[in-house]
Amino acid sequence: MAERKARADALRNRETVLAAADELFARSASPRTVSMDEIAAAAGVGKGTLFRRFGDRTGLIRAVFEARIEPLRTAVTEGPAPLGPATPPRERVPALLDALLRFKLDNRHLSLALEEAGSGSPYQAGHYTWWHGTLRDTLRQLPGQEDADFTAHALLAVTRADLVEHLAGEEETAPARMRAQLAAFVGRILGQE
Repeated sequence: MAERKARADALRNRETVLAAADELFARSASPRTVSMDEIAAAAGVGKGTLFRRFGDRTGLIRAVFEARIEPLRTAVTEGPAPLGPATPPRERVPALLDALLRFKLDNRHLSLALEEAGSGSPYQAGHYTWWHGTLRDTLRQLPGQEDADFTAHALLAVTRADLVEHLAGEEETAPARMRAQLAAFVGRILGQE
C-alpha cells in the first residue's frame, strides 16, 4: 500500500510540476528564459526533483509539450474523421497538417523552444518522427505519390515552429490566413486544384 501511495504522490508531483512549468512558460517571452529555480518554487518541490525527473530545462519543456500534444495524437491514432485512421487519405492529409499548424500556433512558445534547444536535429526528435511516419503512411495510400517519404518531409516543413513564428509574429499573418494558405498548398501537392 505504501508503494502505491508513493507512486500516486510522484504522479501528483509530476502533474504539479508540469502545470507550474506550463504556466510560467506561457507567461514568459520564451521557456528558455524560465529558470529551474522558478519552476521548483512555483511547483513547491525541490530543484533536485526537477533535475532527477526531467534532466534539464529542455527535458521539462519536452514533457510539457508532450502533455499538450497527447490529446491530438490520440485523435490521430484512435479518433474519428477527419484525423482518425479510417479517414480517406485525401481528407486526412490536409486535416493532419491543419491540426498540427493549429497546435503550433497555440503552442508557439513551446514548439519554438524545442526547435531551438540545440539538442540535435529536429528531424530526429520523437514527435517529428511520429508525425512524419503518420503523414508518410497516409500519403502512401494515394495513387501517384511515388515519394511519400520526401513529400511528408516537405509538407511538415511548412509547419516548422520557426516558420510559424516568423509568419505569425514578424509578418503578422492571421492564423485563419495561414490555415487557408496551408490548405491551398496541400491541395496543390495532392493534385486537388
